[in-house]
Amino acid sequence: MATSWSPQPEGIAELVELFRQSTSTEREVQRRIAHRLDAISQIPDYLNYLVLVFVQMTNEEISTRSVAGLLAKNHLYFNSQRVSPESLEFVKHMILPALSFSDTVLRNVASQIVAVLMQVLKPANWIEGLSSLTQAMDSSHTEEAEAALSTFAKISEDMPEELDACEIQGMRPLDVLIPKLLQATAHTDTRIRVHALNSLNQYIQIGSPSMNANMDGYIAVLFQRATDERPVVRKFVCKALVYVLTTWPEKLAPDMNNVVEYMLYSTQDKDEDVALEAAEFWLQFSEEPRLVEQLRPNLPRIIPVLLKCMVYSELSLLMMGDIGDDAAQPDRPEDIKPRHYGGTTHRSEHMESSDATTHKSRAAIDVEFDEEDANDGDDDDEDDFDDDDDFDDDDEAGSWNLRKCCAAALDVLAVQFRDDILPTLLPLLKDRLFSDDWLQREAGILALGAVAEGCIDGMTPHLPTLVPLLVNTLQDPQPLVRSITCWTLGRYSNWCAGEAIEHQQQYFVPVLEGLLSMVLDNNKRVQEAGCSAFATLEEEVGQALAPFLSPVLRALVMAFDKYHQKNMLILYDAVGTLADSVGPALNQPEYIDMLMQPLTARWASLDDTDPDLIPLLECMASVTIAMGPGFQPHAVPVFQRCVNIIHQNLVAYEQAMTQPSTADDELPDRTFLIVALDLLSGLCQGLGVQSQELVANVQPLILPQLLPCLTNIEPPVRQSAFALLGDLAINAFPQLKPYLPTHMPLILSQISPEQMHETLSVCNNATWAAGEIALQSHSDPDFQVWVPELLTKLMAVLMHPKCVKSLSENAAVTIGRLGLVGHTHCGAAAACVY
Repeated sequence: MATSWSPQPEGIAELVELFRQSTSTEREVQRRIAHRLDAISQIPDYLNYLVLVFVQMTNEEISTRSVAGLLAKNHLYFNSQRVSPESLEFVKHMILPALSFSDTVLRNVASQIVAVLMQVLKPANWIEGLSSLTQAMDSSHTEEAEAALSTFAKISEDMPEELDACEIQGMRPLDVLIPKLLQATAHTDTRIRVHALNSLNQYIQIGSPSMNANMDGYIAVLFQRATDERPVVRKFVCKALVYVLTTWPEKLAPDMNNVVEYMLYSTQDKDEDVALEAAEFWLQFSEEPRLVEQLRPNLPRIIPVLLKCMVYSELSLLMMGDIGDDAAQPDRPEDIKPRHYGGTTHRSEHMESSDATTHKSRAAIDVEFDEEDANDGDDDDEDDFDDDDDFDDDDEAGSWNLRKCCAAALDVLAVQFRDDILPTLLPLLKDRLFSDDWLQREAGILALGAVAEGCIDGMTPHLPTLVPLLVNTLQDPQPLVRSITCWTLGRYSNWCAGEAIEHQQQYFVPVLEGLLSMVLDNNKRVQEAGCSAFATLEEEVGQALAPFLSPVLRALVMAFDKYHQKNMLILYDAVGTLADSVGPALNQPEYIDMLMQPLTARWASLDDTDPDLIPLLECMASVTIAMGPGFQPHAVPVFQRCVNIIHQNLVAYEQAMTQPSTADDELPDRTFLIVALDLLSGLCQGLGVQSQELVANVQPLILPQLLPCLTNIEPPVRQSAFALLGDLAINAFPQLKPYLPTHMPLILSQISPEQMHETLSVCNNATWAAGEIALQSHSDPDFQVWVPELLTKLMAVLMHPKCVKSLSENAAVTIGRLGLVGHTHCGAAAACVY
């Protein structure tokens, strides 16, 4: 029996004492507690102890019991395979009554445990739990009903598909639960109404048959709650209408006029959370082909509302604080956003792909409004029910908000309807661009940039007037106006470049000079926008920027002396993008001297473990390729440092892995390995055969260290390692050749349809590297031993129906190169392909 378990008193006492001490802020105390709990967690009935403390130790502080409960939830979630059936029975018996605790904190923890337990057991295997939640939803005690609905909302968020597919004795639980949820949306308690709507929304998104059967009732409920007095409820109504539009747009079609009216009204709601959810509706509506024509007649009403909501609110300005000249002020730690670094991806013979994702500078993406951010913040918790929630400390410009959402919606409308939106938009833009109110001017410039992609044809006749206006606006006294003007000019940079010399002199040169002046602005936000827009310009014009390298480099070099940590990241990106764009044009002694001076100064000032070294290494990878042989004077110390960084991180990682208690956050940062490998790839590409001396002589030798990188558990590390392997095959094959017996099996292990699905970039780079090695081994009979298996694997990838174009091209080229080594095998393969 589950209740027959008896704890050891000394075990209970030790755990309770550990939980009491867990409130300490001393790192050493926290570490000691974590290590002890890690040891205790190995005992079979550890979970029983945690749940017992949480549920029954009523004489303990709430904080102590809540720590026990949260540990129980985490143990259950991460170690469910180690929990015995007897322990699961004990937890099931103990935890359900905890949903009726009087304390809100404890009740919420119990709710989390029940939700995780349902994930572990699955609904069909815990009918009692599902039944208890269903009955508790009807409780006359509001707190009990709220706890049940809160728990069910968590379960619905975590596993809607499993609940939707669940059948118990031929009955679908959702067929019973959804009508209860619909009824709960009219409850007098705000929290219950929200939980009910939140749960229903999960099943709308997956197109649940049970939801479909109740769709008319659901639509009616949404209209009833549309005027709810609590903004948080209206927020979930707006969210629900977006989901319905996504999944069952035909259900809204008969009432679309009313829905449009409501969403127009809600987009202007005083509560920005409500307005933001309503604004998402226009994003979805614009991309719904089944309803898009119903949207067209409403454009004259939608566009003015979007423009109105693109104006900075007083609250947004207040959140940003002082926006004056701040270039001399050091950055705060919270200003620095974490950045993700992936590995290098190679393609055979630098082939271009029409379906490949166009490269875009990270700096430009950071400044531009980004629709992906619209998904942030969907994890609704108890805080949703507090209308007085504090705002996050994040900078307004870095978070998804109403202004950005409306700008993104205008962008999507422009792409969908093209120049058809201009008769409505242009008069409104004219009023704003020439307004005396800088907030209106700023919003107008944002709107002008938002329609750049979709309406470029219709805007082209106006650009000879608008571009000079924007260039002049770069002198606006308001930093936010200068900032958004940089972004908008970046959006039109392709037009500014043109082809005719007269056009370039009239438009491109002033834009270039204007953006470079913004790179050196005295406001950090303007610096960021100017540098990002310039990176966009670099990508758009490419080699056409080569004649202007002297003034460009002068400005960028001056920025190195002016920027702090946050904008330094964007400056590195701009320098790297410049190198990628102009390529060998950078290989001039005066340019090399000019650019390498600040780069080497930064290089010398940073320790091998300093995170600020990472973006510098990434930037240098592009610079070395562009400078080519001209980088030779700097090659030895750069190569040596990269090798040292790789060696240090491999040793540190090996040491950390030998410690069983090492936490994930205590492992060495894999990013150092990635960028160091990528920079070595750049050196090999830039120096060509001159890199052979470095590969052969720099200690510790790089080739023996490449092996653990090729087998690293992290795919981005393997991705960069295989890229370097291919570059070594091209430029330093004599040094690589003795290592092929150990490296070729690793290449083979990464080429398969399974690897293609799990780690596409690794598979791609391994395929490319195999082709480069084959090209160098065409006269080597020893290489033939690898050809049959390599060919079999490549054919399996190439013939797979879901093989992406870049990989199929690499595979095809590598098969062709294998033909130089194994004619018979590859002739048969070619016959299969054709």
